[in-house]
Amino acid sequence: MLTLTANAAQAIRDLTASAPEPAQSGIRISSQGEDANSLTLSLAPAPEPADEVVETEGARVYLDPVAATVLDDKALDAGADAQGSVSFMVTAQAV
Repeated sequence: MLTLTANAAQAIRDLTASAPEPAQSGIRISSQGEDANSLTLSLAPAPEPADEVVETEGARVYLDPVAATVLDDKALDAGADAQGSVSFMVTAQAV
């Protein structure tokens, strides 16, 4: 299952804090059709019916079935540049 680093959890909480329904909001990672090579990340008010939900420290990530399979053994990390723009990175899980 995808894991979240502390940095990613904080970034997701920051992004969803101003959402209309922050209690259910999260980020959604989804595939482009059946193409597992192309994943997109977007803010989501709630999970889709088939989504896998990953929650860490109050941060929620919704994964469509293809993304859940692709990211099963990965970790999501986040960082910010000098201007404060957040970027997410997928890395191998630490053992």
